[in-house]
Amino acid sequence: MKKKFAIGLLTLALFGGITLSVNAQEKKKTEVGQALDKTGKAIGKGAKSVGNKTAEVAVKGEAKVADKTWKGKMAPDGSNVYINSKNEKYYVNAKGAKIWLKPSQIKNRPEPKN
Repeated sequence: MKKKFAIGLLTLALFGGITLSVNAQEKKKTEVGQALDKTGKAIGKGAKSVGNKTAEVAVKGEAKVADKTWKGKMAPDGSNVYINSKNEKYYVNAKGAKIWLKPSQIKNRPEPKN
C-alpha cells in the first residue's frame, strides 16, 4: 500500500512539474517584442521580394541568350514570349518561373504609336 501511495505521489509531482515548466515557456508580448516581430516580418518580405526579382532577372537573361524572343507577340501579362529549342512557348513570371503557354494564350503586341 505504501508503495502505491509513493508511486502516485511521484506521478502527481511529475505532472505538476511539467505543467509549471510549460507555463514558464509561454512568450509574453511586450511593446519591444511586438516591434521586433513587425521588423522581422518586414525584413522577411523584403528578402523574399529581392529573391524573386533576382530569380526573374536571371531566368530572363538565360532565356534571352539560349532561346529566341518571339517578335510582335506577348504573354497574357504583357511580357515577352520565348521559344525554346523544342518549339515550346513560355514567358517568365514575376517570381522567375517559366510559365508554358498554349497557342490561345499568346497575343499580338500592339504597335507603338509615334
